[in-house]
Amino acid sequence: MEVIIKENYDQICDEAVGLIYKNWQEKKDLVLGLATGRSPLGVYERLIALYKKGKMDFSRVRTFNLDEYIGLSKDHPQSFAYYMEKNFFRSVNIRRVNIHQLSGTTKDIESHCREYEEKISNAGGIDIQILGIGRNGHIGFNEPSSSLASRTRVKTLTQSTIDANTPSFKNKTEVPRYCLTMGIETILDARMIILLASGKEKIEAIAKTVEGPLTASVPGSALQLHRRAKIIIDHEAARLLQRKDYYIWVYENRDKVNDFLK
Repeated sequence: MEVIIKENYDQICDEAVGLIYKNWQEKKDLVLGLATGRSPLGVYERLIALYKKGKMDFSRVRTFNLDEYIGLSKDHPQSFAYYMEKNFFRSVNIRRVNIHQLSGTTKDIESHCREYEEKISNAGGIDIQILGIGRNGHIGFNEPSSSLASRTRVKTLTQSTIDANTPSFKNKTEVPRYCLTMGIETILDARMIILLASGKEKIEAIAKTVEGPLTASVPGSALQLHRRAKIIIDHEAARLLQRKDYYIWVYENRDKVNDFLK
């Protein structure tokens, strides 16, 4: 795990896109795991800008969405499929056949989740998984108490997550209680993970994820097991980190390691 602390949200997104762009330059058929919510919006905006400038081509890029609400069709304004179409897919030249998403209206959930895992495997695995994090430490919709060995499946949302999602819906009764999500082990299978977080709302979740014990009570803490997890946050979100100065020094002096190896 590497903790990268930036000044603000714009710098967080710049850092994340730099990593994605570098990997795309090396592998044009990059496989991306995509998250929704507020945190990755700036990343998608920057990727679209690269495409419009002719610097990035998405025709061979393949994508897998992280999660979806059960009961919402792909054209529902609050579905994650709709979010991705509105905020990313329709603005780049990605091929529809290369877009993979969980369906909130599937009739056979178990088979659908199993097939999703198979599709990820057939694509050669996910190269870069983009993540946000919930206030309770959830990644994807893996709520506290989720198995660290979990795969794609149905999950029941906690009340705190439902409350956080409520402003996006017209009234509280419309907020879904169930979802489909990649499991924690599915996420950890990605070759690189980029977690984005900013602001005071994520202070405790980041502290527990980065420096707390490895526990199913804080699903984000599972990222401690990943050798290429990049936790990209701003100073506000990093405020409770005990080793904050160390993380900053390591990042600022990262190139010096290569000097010692010459």
